[in-house]
Amino acid sequence: MVEVHVIPALTDNYIHILHDAAHGITAVVDPGEAGPVRAFLADRGWRLTHILATHHHGDHIGGINDLRADSHATLIGPRAEVDRIPEMDATYGDGDRFTLGSQTVHVFDTPGHTRGHCTFFCEEARLLFSGDTMFSLGCGRLFEGTPAQMWDSLSKLRDLPPETRIYCGHEYTASNARFALSIDPDNLALKARAEEVAALRAKGLPTIPARLSNELAANPFLRADDPVLAAHFGLTGAPQANIFAAIRKAKDDFRG
Repeated sequence: MVEVHVIPALTDNYIHILHDAAHGITAVVDPGEAGPVRAFLADRGWRLTHILATHHHGDHIGGINDLRADSHATLIGPRAEVDRIPEMDATYGDGDRFTLGSQTVHVFDTPGHTRGHCTFFCEEARLLFSGDTMFSLGCGRLFEGTPAQMWDSLSKLRDLPPETRIYCGHEYTASNARFALSIDPDNLALKARAEEVAALRAKGLPTIPARLSNELAANPFLRADDPVLAAHFGLTGAPQANIFAAIRKAKDDFRG
């Protein structure tokens, strides 16, 4: 059995710990700082064996050097960022897979947020570590890629099994919900998710993992092919990448 634990870090980041006791595997995904990971592992007596990095931004890799000094864990990351994440032990690209304990991990190149961003999908457990490509009810800003690239990246992730649980890199869901409702106010699935998110945050709880089936119904960034959103932006019949670009620009400009 695989356990996944969500650790808050920095201002609004999440670090994820995947633990497979039967195979002696403890992996951390996107450790933006070492302290919370060290404390979590020490409390449970677990030894870190692997570090997975989705992209090179400091709030996702800032703790790697200290954690490797502690454990000599194997560092795995995107081949497209081999020159931006130092001293990776193994790099993978789109369509590659590797074994992590009981899991077959599929790697997807998902450029958009950065040119070399990747995501990791654990096939058997139906887990997606999406970094800053997909958030619950949102997606990452386009710091290095184009709208067409990000739409293509998200389209890959849309095709995963609907029961997939999504572990993303930030707690942005409440603000994402406010934006989504501003452009899609009649979406019942979105309204229900927004209420759930508000209740979770009122208790200080994380809003992830999110389930892909719910995101497909409620996340506007996964629905650039939805006629409702196309009509909202006056883009009926336009290419999906153009509709996605309009959604992304509206979110960038949103101040709600």
